[in-house]
Amino acid sequence: MITAPVRHRGAPALTALAVCLTLALSGCSGEQDPERKEETKAAPNTPAGAAAPAADAKVQNPVHVSIPSIGVDSQLMRLGLNGDGTVEVPPAEKGMTAGWYTGGAVPGEPGASVIIGHNETKSGPAVFQDLGKLRKGAEIAVRSASGATNRFTVTGTESVKKKAFPTKRVYGPTNGRELRLVTCSGAYDAEGHTVDNLIVYATLG
Repeated sequence: MITAPVRHRGAPALTALAVCLTLALSGCSGEQDPERKEETKAAPNTPAGAAAPAADAKVQNPVHVSIPSIGVDSQLMRLGLNGDGTVEVPPAEKGMTAGWYTGGAVPGEPGASVIIGHNETKSGPAVFQDLGKLRKGAEIAVRSASGATNRFTVTGTESVKKKAFPTKRVYGPTNGRELRLVTCSGAYDAEGHTVDNLIVYATLG
């Protein structure tokens, strides 16, 4: 799950996102294996300078995400940081619920917004099970607490090794109004952890 975390003064640990909670998320791809250990957290992390939502912008905070082309229709929980500086992920028992990382931008505002979801848990397929099927031009709709909906267009996808997770590209500051979706993917290593992450990039409009 977490491999050689690198910590920077004033910033959370910079490590690969391991949204798979092996057995809690062991089935991110491939068959479930009851011998795999259940992990309790993942490690998507933010660099210094990542955008943060305004304290008085609660009505703009996202509460729902939908991706019609792959059947995603999920409430959004709020995700912060664990005590060790790694980013929280939705608990395994809420595998069909995605989460918005509150340390990033509010969707629709300037900056990079990040939504994290499981691919599969020990209970079966999860909210982002079909994320790999998304293609350029697909729509992602994020509804705020006020009822306003921001519609993002997929600009590309990327499969990366967790050891080479592009932290700055995902979480770093940007002048655009952008969205990233992140889940786990790929084969399993000897310890039963998936070795890759899948990232979807989208922009407003």
